[in-house]
Amino acid sequence: MAHRLLSSANRFSARFAFFFTVSLSCTYLCYSILFCRGTVMTNQAYEGKRCPPSKNAGGKKLLGRLDHCASLGVRAAAQESAAAQRGASELREQTRAPLPSAGHSADARMRNMSFAQKYGNKKLPNALIVGVKKGGTRAVLEFIRIHPDVRALGTEPHFFDRNYDRGLDWYRALMPRTLDSQITLEKTPSYFVTREAPRRIAGMSHETKLIVVVRNPVTRAISDYTQTLSKKPDIPTFEELAFKNRSLGVVDTSWNAIRIGMYILHLENWLQYFRPSQMHFVSGERLITDPAGEMGRVQDFLGLKRIITDKHFYFNRTKGFPCLKKPESSSQPRCLGKSKGRTHVQIEQEVIEQLQEFYRPFNVKFYETVGQDFKWD
Repeated sequence: MAHRLLSSANRFSARFAFFFTVSLSCTYLCYSILFCRGTVMTNQAYEGKRCPPSKNAGGKKLLGRLDHCASLGVRAAAQESAAAQRGASELREQTRAPLPSAGHSADARMRNMSFAQKYGNKKLPNALIVGVKKGGTRAVLEFIRIHPDVRALGTEPHFFDRNYDRGLDWYRALMPRTLDSQITLEKTPSYFVTREAPRRIAGMSHETKLIVVVRNPVTRAISDYTQTLSKKPDIPTFEELAFKNRSLGVVDTSWNAIRIGMYILHLENWLQYFRPSQMHFVSGERLITDPAGEMGRVQDFLGLKRIITDKHFYFNRTKGFPCLKKPESSSQPRCLGKSKGRTHVQIEQEVIEQLQEFYRPFNVKFYETVGQDFKWD
């Protein structure tokens, strides 16, 4: 009886040892396969973590390992930028063909917006529309942003005059995403008359391109007053604000509506920080009579292909200025808001002539400095 029990126990022990050995072998095999697979897949990802050499490494060994780490860093940077490069490449392929119509231009712009949102980065602006108030800056912004190679901020950030203390990171975060092949643009007309703005913009980049939309300073002042009057109906008359002594023709240059139009005084400040070739002056008058011509010169200045042409515009007789034709994807043409094109207050002809006489020497000096006669006299 004892012999039978011992024999049964030996058989059980043998079977247990056999199954245990097989189970252990299978477990080892599975872990080996998983480990090898994980090593192959994550080798590149963790290579950089194994790069730092030990403190006791010899000079040649240290240099060799550092070179290896540097090559991995370059490889990683290349991989990170690959998506953006693919986006830019696809964008160039799609925009290589000419875009003859407003509809095609709008479609290209939508494609580029999609590419930029997917592949682009937020960058500090390459170009700024810095002035002037009531000169036509909103029209230039709306016209140029239909170009597929331009991404523009729609609102005025007022960074270089009111929000400079927030820092460049705050400013960059406001910008739309752009590809490397696209221009980032923003508009704040008050920059032109802000004394600190040129120095601050130059501090961001000395290569920034600057667009200034100018207009007959008398007409500009009346438009400025008309806008203010619509918000504050109880302000004094235009004549009362424009003159210290009307009978003697003494103009009050402390009134902002008058001072903005003394363009040469503001320009001299900008030329301390920027070359004349970095500044382009748009005629507010020609922007109305020949929008395609003015926008063609803006595109040239920005180094863009001339895609915005006369096929994109029609003249709105009600508003008195050009609007963009209806894109194929929209049921309405694109005109500026209700505040644009409002009827100016009526000013006596004698007052207009007195102001024209006041501005004449400033205008002449301005023409000479920018090399362009705007024919305001």
